[in-house]
Amino acid sequence: EVQLVESGGRMVPPGGSLRLSCVASGFPFSAYTMYWVRQPPGKGFEWLADINKADTIRDYAEHVKGRFTISRDNANNVLYLQMDDLKPEDTATYYCARDPNGAVRGRGTQVTVSA
Repeated sequence: EVQLVESGGRMVPPGGSLRLSCVASGFPFSAYTMYWVRQPPGKGFEWLADINKADTIRDYAEHVKGRFTISRDNANNVLYLQMDDLKPEDTATYYCARDPNGAVRGRGTQVTVSA
């Protein structure tokens, strides 16, 4: 059974930083490109970043480029998202996923950016 378990979300003030983690199990993690997506309140899923299986290619959505960094630890089956200079519009539930649309994803972790 595929399991993706996100953690690390909390409330932070604007300009703050967070590192999200996602522990994967039930599939060969190192063989998959992995994704971070988010769902803002009342909106659809939004692709943020992806990282190929060998960690040689990382892609980012334009509005998070330079602020967010995706990384992975294939030895321990963990995906990360370092988020810096957070803005109120980054408030959302964040998911790690095996596809860019979030069809195979975890339960998510809530990030709230507010003063």
